[in-house]
Amino acid sequence: MIEIIATVESIEQARQLLEAGVDCLYFGEDTFGLRLPHSFSREEQKTLTELAHQYGKKVSIALNAIFHNSGIAKVPEYLTFLKRIGVDTITSGDPGVVQIMKQDELFIPYRYDAQVVVTSSKQINFWANRRAVGAVVAREVPKESLEILARDVIVPIEYLVYGATCIHQSKRPLLQNYFNFIKRTESVGRNRGFFLSEPDKPDTHYSVYEDDNGTHIFANNDILLAQYLQELADMNVTQWKLEGIFSPGDNFVDIAKLFVQARNDIMAKNWSHEKALHLEESVKALHPKTRGLDTGFYLFDPNIVK
Repeated sequence: MIEIIATVESIEQARQLLEAGVDCLYFGEDTFGLRLPHSFSREEQKTLTELAHQYGKKVSIALNAIFHNSGIAKVPEYLTFLKRIGVDTITSGDPGVVQIMKQDELFIPYRYDAQVVVTSSKQINFWANRRAVGAVVAREVPKESLEILARDVIVPIEYLVYGATCIHQSKRPLLQNYFNFIKRTESVGRNRGFFLSEPDKPDTHYSVYEDDNGTHIFANNDILLAQYLQELADMNVTQWKLEGIFSPGDNFVDIAKLFVQARNDIMAKNWSHEKALHLEESVKALHPKTRGLDTGFYLFDPNIVK
């Protein structure tokens, strides 16, 4: 079974995504989760979990922040809350969180998510043997490496098929420090729409913003693997992630519908190259005009990915 996992920006959008056929909603709050389209209150998280379960679907909570001492101390209380509302899984890459969950009363099935370092089956299986029920593969893993990884893993793996890729995070408030230095007052949040450009490369536009977890910089283009979904299915990459942090509102729901239909066609052995091309063009039409699309690292030669 191929699962489609989608980020959520509101309760109403969650309802639309569930009705569209998304299998798992991914959300949380900024204190514990990285790069979320919206930071939900505890009551909203409870509502979203109940809503997903009403549709017979799942929720996965982002608990993948970079924790310092003060942050990790807050995790047991959050786990207690998540366990009480009945969430299905969390995503986490901090061994400190796994250590806390050695207490059975705090354990929640977790999908291992340590960002760029999740690059081998042995690493994933190490955490699977420590009660992980899945893993989020680094977005820098290209096709040839993914084939090897997917062949040997013992738990399901998630791979990004649509959306933005973070290429750098710092806990430091880099944007705010810059504006303090030049003595200007500016909003530094995601909605401000800041971009970075490389010297002598005016076409580059790396999105950058700050939140509770520091400064985040995103790749020049977002990912779209419409033409390679059959390959992923053939590799047994069974969890497909749709990332809507820069793709808001109804358009993201419509994009999710397209991927759900593609998944259904693939499982029914009714997929074709023509349908893949149609999916690609349909997604491009719904994608924000200010953001480009490409295949990310997927088609890279593994020898040049360091």
